Amino acid sequence: MEETVLGRNADNPKVVSVREYYAYKLQIRHDDTTYLLYFGRLLQQYIVDSYVKLETQRLDFFRIQQEEIRQEFLQGVVDAMAKGETEGSAIGRRIVLPSNFIGGPRNMRQRYVDAMALVQKFGKPDIFLTMTCNPNWPEIIENLKPYEEGQNRADLIVRVFHAKVEQLKHELFKNNIFGEICAHTYVIKFQKRGLPHAHFLLILESNCQMHTPEDFDKIVSAEIPSQSANPHLFRMVVQHMIHGPCGSLNHFNVCMKKKGSCKNLYPKDFSSQTIQTDDAYPIYRRRNDGSEVKVRGAILNNKWVVPYNAYLLCKFNYHINIEICSSIKAVKYIYIYIYIYIYIYIYIYIYI
Repeated sequence: MEETVLGRNADNPKVVSVREYYAYKLQIRHDDTTYLLYFGRLLQQYIVDSYVKLETQRLDFFRIQQEEIRQEFLQGVVDAMAKGETEGSAIGRRIVLPSNFIGGPRNMRQRYVDAMALVQKFGKPDIFLTMTCNPNWPEIIENLKPYEEGQNRADLIVRVFHAKVEQLKHELFKNNIFGEICAHTYVIKFQKRGLPHAHFLLILESNCQMHTPEDFDKIVSAEIPSQSANPHLFRMVVQHMIHGPCGSLNHFNVCMKKKGSCKNLYPKDFSSQTIQTDDAYPIYRRRNDGSEVKVRGAILNNKWVVPYNAYLLCKFNYHINIEICSSIKAVKYIYIYIYIYIYIYIYIYIYI
């Protein structure tokens, strides 16, 4: 079958691209008799193989289109020497990837520069938000067969996650739960365990920006709520927003570094009030009020709570970390973190 790279063939509307074909194959249908989505880990291998085929075709397309992207100005001995090449074996014909190739060097550099331009025009980010996919969402559990595991249904996971991201964007940009946002950027990538998560950077309008610890406390909390006063929020915090245990309580936790300390610096110190510091983030209020919960076999207190927003946590039922960018020092780290270490993800190809 003839296939195109950049969408449907204008001369033959019945011809579809590789991406469209595999997106069609991965759709959920009640009358599906192919059982493709029920192959467990084989489905994961099928998706990876399909992605490799798609990416290979895209690379081949750009390889044969070098003249159209002015390759003659970007190759040759003179250009190679200008780039610091001193070995003759390293000097040869180069394939230049344009900026519209997702994940390519020019694409990532362009995204990074565009994001930094927002800081130049609108100022430093005010909020750093991270949301993580919850494999136990009802929308996922209800669509699994009795013998299926969520980790083997990447198609279902990313579709539900995409819907949740759109809901979150509606809350942030339409309902303005944190105030009017003048600029934002976000990126979606996968964790080591295969679940997608998103990083948002929000720049608020000047009349909505937060300047005092009292303003921070209105949207960010780092304490265990009262179980009797708000049982739903209590369950969400215990389920999603308790770090660890690590350190002396568990030397083998994934956050532990070789020197035996937590890379996220938990447990935090108690603090009677939120303190604005010169570091990237403020010290959030963590009162020593005697609140304790048993999580993963250990008794933990407010020292182990990950900063969260009560409204978003209760509404979406997932791990959602909120950080206040109290200093300009946070800009470089955050932007490098979300744009340099971004992964090329299957999400954008298999979702329709």
